[in-house]
Amino acid sequence: MVGTLDQVFVLLKHWVVGHMPGVLQPLVGVLLSVVCIIAVFPALFAVITVLERKGLGRMQNRLGPNRTGPFGILQPVADGIKALTKEDIVPVGADQVVHYLAPLVLVVAVFMGYSVLPMGRNMVFVDMDAGLLFFFAIGASTELSVFMAGWSSRNKYSLLGAMRAVAQMISYEVPLLLSSVGVVMITGSLSLTKIVDAQNQYTWGLPHWYIFTPWGIASFVMFAIAATAETNRSPFDLPEGESELVAGYFTEYSGFKFALFFLGEYLGMISISGLGTTLFLGGWSAPFSFLQFIPSWIWFFSKVMLSICVMIWLRGTLPRLRQDQLMNFAWKFVIPFTLLNLVVVAVWHFMGEGWARWIVCSAIVVVAYVAMGRAGMRRKKIAPRSYRYAE
Repeated sequence: MVGTLDQVFVLLKHWVVGHMPGVLQPLVGVLLSVVCIIAVFPALFAVITVLERKGLGRMQNRLGPNRTGPFGILQPVADGIKALTKEDIVPVGADQVVHYLAPLVLVVAVFMGYSVLPMGRNMVFVDMDAGLLFFFAIGASTELSVFMAGWSSRNKYSLLGAMRAVAQMISYEVPLLLSSVGVVMITGSLSLTKIVDAQNQYTWGLPHWYIFTPWGIASFVMFAIAATAETNRSPFDLPEGESELVAGYFTEYSGFKFALFFLGEYLGMISISGLGTTLFLGGWSAPFSFLQFIPSWIWFFSKVMLSICVMIWLRGTLPRLRQDQLMNFAWKFVIPFTLLNLVVVAVWHFMGEGWARWIVCSAIVVVAYVAMGRAGMRRKKIAPRSYRYAE
């Protein structure tokens, strides 16, 4: 019974495909997987929008959505209808073809990233040996879509927002990749399925997740920072800074095309959370050995939702950074620290089993973090703020 519930979606797919003619079975199998991805994750996006509005409302001591449906749960439906019925306005001087394609490129690229994420035991659309490499390669095309949107709008604010977005995404894509290299070094594979299998082991009932190692927690923190910046979430939401850029690279977008950008941003947040779950949190594996009876796909989506809740919490807590702070933080702290952490990964691997490697690797990580942090503070010469008032 437990195995059936864990594999219910796999068995259902095989049952449907088995009732098709032999020639059509491969095509039907692909279509079923694509339909599931297109149906599940936009639905999850709708749930997250309500969760975020209610969560931020609670943090800021105000009401969240409470008018559309019971407890505001139909708010995503109302937003969708509004987006579909609003007028689509395109500037006269815009490049209409590129302006139209930009949001489509963004959404398609994000959806393709889901194809290599193992969402449960035997639940991966394409189990390729270089799944991690494919995820990052296809994710890089989102930067192209952002620049397409800003350039094609023929708007200074849009172009400035696109330039800032591309600079930010390129800067933080480097530590995002470097923080994942340690996992590849330890696992010895670029396959996301094999990375999960390597962590699906237990000692005294506790899992062998990479986050429970000195290099793993350091990589995870750097990955989380870079992922937040990659998805333009607070406090790294400079490309969409309403107080400075109106709305950034999609200033000239309205109606359903604006909704596609909104959808792409949240789907990207879910996707990068799924990757972080796969690399550092054991993917679909249970947090304790005695909880393995719970279906694997429940664990995967629970970890993803927990990561998203942390992102929402950060949005309601931290103020937006300045552009110079954003870039300095990436190139002067995050990237050097991830490079140093690769050395820690090598030390961890070659020292072998035992407590000695825990002590040595933990000491290197802590000393490096404190030293680099103090050096950055001294270089900035941070002092108490002084306020001046007009007379």
